[in-house]
Amino acid sequence: MFTLDLHTHSRFFHGFESRPTAFDPVGARLIDAVARGHGLDGVALTNHDYNPDLSFDGIVTIPGIEISTTQGHVLVIGADPPTATDPGAMTPEAVIDLAAERDCATIIAHPFRDSTVRGVDAPFDAVELNGKHPRNRAFVERIAREREIPIVGGSDAHYPVEVGRAYTAVDADELTPASVVAAIRDGRVEARISEWPPHDLLRRVYRRLHRSKGVLETPTWDSEHTDRTASDGTSGPNSR
Repeated sequence: MFTLDLHTHSRFFHGFESRPTAFDPVGARLIDAVARGHGLDGVALTNHDYNPDLSFDGIVTIPGIEISTTQGHVLVIGADPPTATDPGAMTPEAVIDLAAERDCATIIAHPFRDSTVRGVDAPFDAVELNGKHPRNRAFVERIAREREIPIVGGSDAHYPVEVGRAYTAVDADELTPASVVAAIRDGRVEARISEWPPHDLLRRVYRRLHRSKGVLETPTWDSEHTDRTASDGTSGPNSR
């Protein structure tokens, strides 16, 4: 069994979209140090609309990218994610097709924050329990049941201290991009949440911040689909 954070960013800031910056190698080294400190075996680097193509010395790196689709963000991880994408240009369906061509997995990222991807009728490989808002776990579990896909965990870290606040246990014999993709598709993964006190404090800060921006949602369901509203979820996180 291996543990990986499947959603991290190698910079502290937004902007300069779709291209690497000189800060990326620095951010990657800091992520490596923090991940090792939390006992993780690997991380996926998933910068917004570009793949920094960086590796770590101490832990396994899973290449990835967080693609800004026409309906929200989708994580693409595996051996050969796209180098860069045009923010907001691709539909979720087009991202799934692109990922399949490159033997990568597609994951619905933070499905209850500024996104309608969760309502797209398309064959995603997994849905994310996002480290910023694990209180949405019950809602994420419902998506997973309805779609018959597994749940993975990712911190969505833009600052190294956030790495590992949510992570994924992967049942595999070896830790490679291909084995992680296979485990996700086979359902041999489990989302976990860290109970380290600083992580809990940061979650509270993000909940207030995103509520103030009006980008958090509590879903309501009809028989099969979700509708958007404007507040946070209430279910309790799983313990590490």
